[in-house]
Amino acid sequence: MAARPRSTALLIDGDLRGGAGTFPTINPATEDALGQAADAGAQDLDDAVAAARRAFDDTEWCRDVELRVHCLRQLRTALAAEIDTLRAVTVAEVGAPITGTYGPHLQGPVDDLEYAAELAEGYGWRQRLGAAAPLGVPTRRTVVREPYGVVAAITPWNFPHQLNLAKLGPALAAGNTVVLKAAPETPWCAAEVGRIIAERTDIPAGVVNVVTSADHRIGAQLVEDPRVDLVSFTGSTATGRAVMAAASGTVKKVFLELGGKSASIVLDDADLSRAAAAAAVGVARHAGQGCAFTTRLVVPRSRYDEAVEIAADAMARVVVGDPADPATMCGPLISARQRDRVQGYLDLAIAEGGRLACGGGPPPGLTTGYYIAPTVVAGLTNDARVAREEIFGPVLVVLAHDGDADAVRIANDSSYGLSGAVHGIDPQRVAWVVSRLRTGTISVNGGVWYSADAPFGGYKQSGLGREMGVAGFEEYLEIKLVAEAE
Repeated sequence: MAARPRSTALLIDGDLRGGAGTFPTINPATEDALGQAADAGAQDLDDAVAAARRAFDDTEWCRDVELRVHCLRQLRTALAAEIDTLRAVTVAEVGAPITGTYGPHLQGPVDDLEYAAELAEGYGWRQRLGAAAPLGVPTRRTVVREPYGVVAAITPWNFPHQLNLAKLGPALAAGNTVVLKAAPETPWCAAEVGRIIAERTDIPAGVVNVVTSADHRIGAQLVEDPRVDLVSFTGSTATGRAVMAAASGTVKKVFLELGGKSASIVLDDADLSRAAAAAAVGVARHAGQGCAFTTRLVVPRSRYDEAVEIAADAMARVVVGDPADPATMCGPLISARQRDRVQGYLDLAIAEGGRLACGGGPPPGLTTGYYIAPTVVAGLTNDARVAREEIFGPVLVVLAHDGDADAVRIANDSSYGLSGAVHGIDPQRVAWVVSRLRTGTISVNGGVWYSADAPFGGYKQSGLGREMGVAGFEEYLEIKLVAEAE
């Protein structure tokens, strides 16, 4: 399966058009240029925001639920009709293992548009509070849910279809208009969705605008624009802070889904072999490029060496290589810059006094592509930078705990709180640990929390708000109270 080189376009006000220039999109497995992406300039972004503003203010989109439901279902059908093209693009541009495109890398997010449509179709947009007489005036009061307005959706490169559609679906279902600013590393994925919207759906002009750019100042311009009502951002915590600061000038709502350094806790009554192997294989998926992956394995001190050996053995069996090969689980990192960043952390692990139980550099035989072998780091405490900072690579740090309370302390001793896992047999002990973890999602004994109807988000510096589920849908709604005198 090969993705042919091509040029991509911006989607602005219903038209597919070029930008101020172009920039290359690169295949991270081969380091070859796939083609040229439209590079939006300041004027292109200004046009996109203006189009979204007009579509919200001057059309019935924000009030026509039936049209929105129709368009979302139409978009899902159109994306499904071109799923093989999108699959080839995703493998080539993202370096995503092809097996992942049948799940969260592509097929899952496309199918999840139906959830957004059903939610809008059956949602209680108006709620009566009942009769009352505040200040002695008999009054009928109604709570009305309305869309915010123009949404700036800013997404990263690691799971572009999941992140783009998880913002577009609920934002559109709620009645907003959107300017989607995609990551410069994965413009083709976003541009293909824009093309399909323009060519194969009835979504009105200006309702969805897709902008790609190599200039990070375009993102800042979008956040600062006073015509934008809400910013939905997924990315690093450092950039999330900058987004909050930039949005404060116009006091607009900001939704942030940020980084993580999540812990998988293994209690002393758990199946250590199963838990340690699962943690190792899990962090090797998609080269560890997932904010919610559990990248710290916290195990009983008495079984520490055994846990390290199990994790290293499991990682050594992970197939690393061509993402187009169905046997591959760990493909390349997204760029040379990211590969070098991960390698820097592995070098730091040694400098901090740790050891590498497996991996530690490029896999043998892979001289082309941005690859790092899945790596287990041992011999460190939770104070080490490698144990505290988000690496975003196939790196698992194994830490020792001295009982349930100590395991909770280690897991919570982080500026992040996005995800986590607990493994144990005694349900009361497991529940005790779960109730004390300061994190937004928790897997218990392998349970899966990823689903269209389940809210996702973090505590602390892992973000603000929730994505997906009813809670994620309602992030895109304002609340208006209407009080009518009787």
